[in-house]
Amino acid sequence: MKHLVIVLLLAMVAVAQQPSATEQTPAPAEAMAKPADVQSIDAIVHALYDVISGPAGQARDWSRFRSLFHEGARLIPTGKRPGDPQMGARVLTPEQYVERASPFFAKEGFYENEASRKLEQFGNIAHVFSTYESRHAQGEQPFQRGINSIQLFYDGSRWWVMTVMWDAETPQKPIPQKYLE
Repeated sequence: MKHLVIVLLLAMVAVAQQPSATEQTPAPAEAMAKPADVQSIDAIVHALYDVISGPAGQARDWSRFRSLFHEGARLIPTGKRPGDPQMGARVLTPEQYVERASPFFAKEGFYENEASRKLEQFGNIAHVFSTYESRHAQGEQPFQRGINSIQLFYDGSRWWVMTVMWDAETPQKPIPQKYLE
């Protein structure tokens, strides 16, 4: 009986150390991040903007893009669809974003940069409210502005993007001044 109790206790400890089905693991090994891209909040936010920016037809480094995201991460554009008065949100995996954005980037130059940031951090989590400006060519006026809400996780050795949700500015919904400073 004593041995059965010990075996059961050891089994419980082993099960407790296994990640549950709802816990997520880091990105696959084939998407190893550049250490410089994930060493700090500044670095990963810069890498996120940098990797999607470039001239029309320039292939983006999608391996680098994927390496920024934790497994289970999501990208969530929000807004109104043409002809639909209701706001909506589309939940995408990083891979679905690549599939959706690649044809656009093949035809259009796209440069996105951070214009302003509000950061909140506690322990290993951070929330970045990042005001962005999008351009078709460097040096021209933005064709769009908005806010990226970026949630990050630090695993003890690097930062991971968990979610990016964004909303574009409209004439009816201008960006408040506090997010432009």
